[in-house]
Amino acid sequence: MSLQTLVILAVTVGIAAFVQGGSGLGFALVVAPVAGILDPSLLPVFVLASMIPLNLYVAWRERGSLDLRGARWITVARLVATPGGLVLLRLIPDRDIGLFVGGATVLAALVSLAAPAFAPGRLAYVGAGLVTGLTETATGVGGPPLALVYQHRPPAELRSTVAACFLVGEVASLALLFGTGQGRAADLGWAVALLPAIAAGAWLSRVVHQRIDARRMRLFVLVFALVSGTVLIASP
Repeated sequence: MSLQTLVILAVTVGIAAFVQGGSGLGFALVVAPVAGILDPSLLPVFVLASMIPLNLYVAWRERGSLDLRGARWITVARLVATPGGLVLLRLIPDRDIGLFVGGATVLAALVSLAAPAFAPGRLAYVGAGLVTGLTETATGVGGPPLALVYQHRPPAELRSTVAACFLVGEVASLALLFGTGQGRAADLGWAVALLPAIAAGAWLSRVVHQRIDARRMRLFVLVFALVSGTVLIASP
């Protein structure tokens, strides 16, 4: 990896950690398209590994607002769907992974923007868990289904519950990817190397997360996802 690529990734994950630490979503939507443009082989392991320390921190910071009932249903469904994400990853040719990630990112952002307000129930939790298990294991992007479920709940509940669900799911996805020979140790190394950038973004989110306008931040993330996903689709 060149120094220029490393610097771009460091800035990207720092911004993404700040965005997700403040709003509860956005890390993978910001990082995955950029990583796909710079080096598609970083997907999905680098994105999944980079999110673990951030989600551990956010889940602990706002543990008092965790929706245990929703988190249980989402996690069970997400673990059930994880092997399906591995199958999906195997079916996608390496040359098409960027196109797939870009398409999934744009579709997720459009759905998130268009979805009406609703009160989540068991069916919504299970559906979000299943879709997240598929897409996050295959591409590293899994936040939009969870954001849809919790987008009209208090920001602290969204942040803590999404972080807790992600944390369990990311560990499971990485274990399955490496257990089946689909993961590269080098991608874990790059995630470790960029821990200072992740920590900086998380710390900044701690300063502003109680004052941040979550709706505007969510809109910013989704617009960014639309633009970056479109660029990734258009890239040769």
